Amino acid sequence: MATLPPFGIDKQALPEVPEEAVEHGEVFTRRWVVELILDLLGYTADKDLARLTVVEPACGGGAFLGVIASRISASCRAHGRSITDAVGAVRAFDLLGRNVAESRGLVEQRLKDDGWERGDARKVASSWVRQDDYLLRADSGQRADFVVGNPPYIRLEDVPEGRMDAYRSACATMGGRADIYIGFYEVALRSLAPGGRLGFICADRWMRNQYGRKLRQLVTREFSMDLALVMHDVDAFQEQVSAYPAITVVSRREQGGAVAADTTRAFGEPEARDFLAWYEAEEREPIATAAYQAAPLPHWFPGEDSWPAGSPARLAVLEDLSDRFRPLEDSVTGTRVGIGIATGADKVFITDDPQLVEADRLLPLAMVRDTTSGSIDWSGSRLVNPWDSEGRLVDLAAYPKLAAHFRRHSGVLRKRYVAVKQPERWYKTIDKVDHGLTSRQKLLFPDMKLTIHPVLDKGRLYPHHNLYFIVSDVWNMRVLGGLLLSKVAEAFVEAYAVKMRGGTLRFQAQYLRRIRVPDPAAIAEEDRTALARAFDERDVEAATEAALRVYGLTELPD
Repeated sequence: MATLPPFGIDKQALPEVPEEAVEHGEVFTRRWVVELILDLLGYTADKDLARLTVVEPACGGGAFLGVIASRISASCRAHGRSITDAVGAVRAFDLLGRNVAESRGLVEQRLKDDGWERGDARKVASSWVRQDDYLLRADSGQRADFVVGNPPYIRLEDVPEGRMDAYRSACATMGGRADIYIGFYEVALRSLAPGGRLGFICADRWMRNQYGRKLRQLVTREFSMDLALVMHDVDAFQEQVSAYPAITVVSRREQGGAVAADTTRAFGEPEARDFLAWYEAEEREPIATAAYQAAPLPHWFPGEDSWPAGSPARLAVLEDLSDRFRPLEDSVTGTRVGIGIATGADKVFITDDPQLVEADRLLPLAMVRDTTSGSIDWSGSRLVNPWDSEGRLVDLAAYPKLAAHFRRHSGVLRKRYVAVKQPERWYKTIDKVDHGLTSRQKLLFPDMKLTIHPVLDKGRLYPHHNLYFIVSDVWNMRVLGGLLLSKVAEAFVEAYAVKMRGGTLRFQAQYLRRIRVPDPAAIAEEDRTALARAFDERDVEAATEAALRVYGLTELPD
């Protein structure tokens, strides 16, 4: 009877991943990059490597294995061991038989070149490398001290449905449109022994995309994110690829200090050695060279939401502010972030005609175009409002003009999902109207803008769903507006938000909530005055100068 993986999947019955898809997903790593990853992990020949276990999940032609073999060979010499003492020190996998044969041959030759007997070298190479599917292997319960490699880039559509179902069954983090490398991260992380370390060079999209949410959750709950070294423009592979890679180092321990680093095209083997020396130093200060920037962080960014992007120095400042100040949305100050009303049929529910329906069924509506100048220039748009002050749908019999209007458009209204779901409430908007919101002072933010753009409504209008709003029980809205007009506030949104073509940012509620703000009572009077004046005058530079003082910063790094 065939041995099955722990989750009970018969691999023999699964459709194979086409060989051309695996070949397409192979991206081989340059030797100096492999050396850097192993050094960052501390997998060095001065240690007794025969007593440790390193795993390579997708060995390909042996880019990592060749370097590992050299280090184990040197370690065995240094510790007076036979190379056969290291027969269980490596577990390497690949789907393709030709890759397994090539990797075994490379290891064997490397060991023979180092002076080991041919038979011993062959025995070790044969033991180290096996043909198997790493994500579905039967020995997945075995622990590893190190997991290293470059997981394959195989497109979802190239993996047969049955095998992808098996991958998703085995890897809880592989939801939605998750690329297959997500599964490699999960299986590798779960295999680490206490104190074990993972070092991958891989696409970094999982740190911010929706499909990486479950993996981010796993990392932040159970592991320590030690290093993210972004290498988008580095010649890290033997072929030119658009993979947006980063080296990540993750440990099985409580979250400790972390490092955020970024590189330029100038980053090569000499610069990698310089970076390693900086990384291994006992005292690390932020550094910026022509080839790389790096900054130490007291810890990594918590939570499963998108991790921020930006220069290492900028990320260090944002993490410091996140540790020292409270979120913008805060029950202590009664500050709330929300979005305007969605109707599901704007052509029916929004009008410029003040006589269209009964006067008390028209609610003055703030549109994006009303905020362009930085102050409210109302264009006269009104919401045809089906809700009473108690949050109930009005009786159409009491409003003949409203009833006639809705019935003229009943075909459109009844086709909406909300109406199909509740046919007796066919004339409702998607969102209810919060009647108390209209009369409150509020800061409005257009959904899409190149720069942060808070606009004050003094309590006249209700926001449309392309506008986000902030209300507060405590804040002076002009002072808060000045703070949010600053480049410091914009830096939070820029780090977390999706950036559209042309650099346009999305100022959605989830990103506005990322902004940290001081206690309004702790702001000095002169700074309050400066922030309010900067807001009134739309003076971003003055707002930023005042914000830097309030946050206790001397500058905001690029």
